[in-house]
Amino acid sequence: MSNNDDLTSDAIRHLASLTRISMSDDEVEKMRDEMSNILDNIAVLNEIDTDSVEPTGHSVDLKSVLRDDVSGDSLSTEDVLMNAPNSDEDLIKIKPVFE
Repeated sequence: MSNNDDLTSDAIRHLASLTRISMSDDEVEKMRDEMSNILDNIAVLNEIDTDSVEPTGHSVDLKSVLRDDVSGDSLSTEDVLMNAPNSDEDLIKIKPVFE
């Protein structure tokens, strides 16, 4: 059994009612034991000194494979409209989406 005495069967029943989960008395006791074990394991992890450990976003040092975003000159309106199948003045005409 766990050393975590704060986690009572009533607390598990309350959590079950909040999450709309129906639990029998046996399931409540099993869940209390399992959650107590989880909380005990977390307590052990909280005792570890991590002050000198650098935060990471991933366990492997990854480099971005994407190119840098470089701004450049835009195409002229005439060049864009040359590639458009249908245009009206300075606008590209498309088929209607909604009719």
